Amino acid sequence: MDDDFELKELFEYEEKASRLELFVRIFYMIPVAIVLFVYSIIAGICVFIQWWIILILGERNKSLNDLIKGYLEYNVHLISYFNYMTDERPGVTPKNVRIYEIIEEE
Repeated sequence: MDDDFELKELFEYEEKASRLELFVRIFYMIPVAIVLFVYSIIAGICVFIQWWIILILGERNKSLNDLIKGYLEYNVHLISYFNYMTDERPGVTPKNVRIYEIIEEE
């Protein structure tokens, strides 16, 4: 893992909440939801195609994998805003967000 970036927890508890942002969020979520809906349709088609490629060739297509991964990362990035966990507005268009799993040794 490179040390060139900062890790930020996406689902961190925030006590302060803006009432104004609560109302702005209703209108802001409309274009974001439309982008997410279109992206989900494209990702779903890619999943279907990827399934056939794996079935026939026995390997994954890198481009399809990257598009599906991008959709999942965008979706996870929006979850905290859509579920009123933060007032920090995500971008309408997908941005580069990486998701990591911390593996703790027992």
